[in-house]
Formats: sequence, C-alpha cells, structure tokens
Amino acid sequence: MNKTKIEWCDYTINPVKGLCPMACSYCYARRMYKRFKRNPEIRFDWSVANDLSKITKPSRIFWGSTMELFGDWVKPEWMRLVFEAVKRHPEHQHIFLTKQPLNLAKWSPFPDNCWVGVSTTGFDCRSGFEDIFTTFEAKVKFASIEPLLNYTPLDMRWINWLIIGQQTPPSPKTSPRIEWVKEIVQAADKAGVPVFLKNNLNSCSIADYPELLNSKTGNLRQEFPNWRVSK
Repeated sequence: MNKTKIEWCDYTINPVKGLCPMACSYCYARRMYKRFKRNPEIRFDWSVANDLSKITKPSRIFWGSTMELFGDWVKPEWMRLVFEAVKRHPEHQHIFLTKQPLNLAKWSPFPDNCWVGVSTTGFDCRSGFEDIFTTFEAKVKFASIEPLLNYTPLDMRWINWLIIGQQTPPSPKTSPRIEWVKEIVQAADKAGVPVFLKNNLNSCSIADYPELLNSKTGNLRQEFPNWRVSK
C-alpha cells in the first residue's frame, strides 16, 4: 500500500501484480512496468493488505490503481479475499474503478463501504452506457471520465459522483475542449451530482470559467459524495 498523488484518494493498494492486459495506450502503469523492466506475470500478492491495519484514521483507499481487477485474468478467489478485507475495515471507503463494467454484477451487492466506478474516455458515454449502473448495487456509484478524449452527453441519473481529468502527461494534442468540461459539469450540477476536477485540467484555461471553480478557494472544484459508512 502506498500514499498517493491521486487527488481523490489517500492510498492505493495493488494485490494483483503484473502488466495489465487491458493495454490502454495512455496507461502510466504499463509505461512504468516496461521502463523498469518489472515482472509482467499476473500474480497475487496478498501481503500488501496487511498495511490496512496500520492506517490510523478513516481514509479513501483505491484498489487496483495499476491493474484491472475485474478482468477475467483475476481469479475469483483473489477477489473474494479483497472483499473480505474491505468488510474487515469498515472505517475506510474502498474505491474500485473498472473498464470491465460487465463483470461488476458478479460481485453485487458490494459491501456498504465500497465506491464502485466505471472508467470511460467519453467515447462510450452514449445510449446504453448508463444501463451498466443498473446492473450492480453499491452505496456510491460513479463515473470517471479520464482521459476525457471525446464528448458525448452522459445521463447522470444513475451515479452519485463524477471525476473528470485529461490525459497524463498533458499535451495540446490530447487536451479536452474546455466546452466539454463545462457542459458535463453543468449536467452534473443539474442532476445534483458532485464533481471532482483533477488538477491536470489546470492547463486548459479553466480559470476563465468560474462555474468550474470552488467559489471559496478559487481552485478547481473537487467535491466528494456526502456519504460515509457508519462505524
């Protein structure tokens, strides 16, 4: 487990090691594995979960920051151990994010202290995408549009949280149009969905759009669901 620079969580934990088979072209984890010539074999390292008991205050913990945990290459017995650990630590919010949302139903209903999200680049936010959120049960369901590469209106009725970010490292070739961000945020506001804008959007002249900023601090809006599991 590691402290993380990912703005919307406090820690990352990766019990499944190896080179993620999703092979997204923009994946920082795959670049890291190849650069440092790390072992690409998909394997389970449960020792990392021992660090959960060392966290002294309620925290947001992101499971699988370098691996798609809901892929068919992850053994069911591994995931059962993951959710057993989640249940043993109800003081934390355990965050799961997937590009394989059709497999979420296999693990539904999720423990009450789980936030379960679907990752998209915007291309598949069309009719039918929203139906994915009706196939599983979780106290908090969210969408992460990162990197935002295309704009298609998203039905916000089924989600409780929305994350937006651009491709890392930022580049003029992949930066989203600020109008896309504005329209998505306006739709979220209309639906009462809290919005978390990642810091990498600062390079998009976002300061010219006050509705994207926190009115008190002047920084990007970085909101969270108003929910916490009871101890």
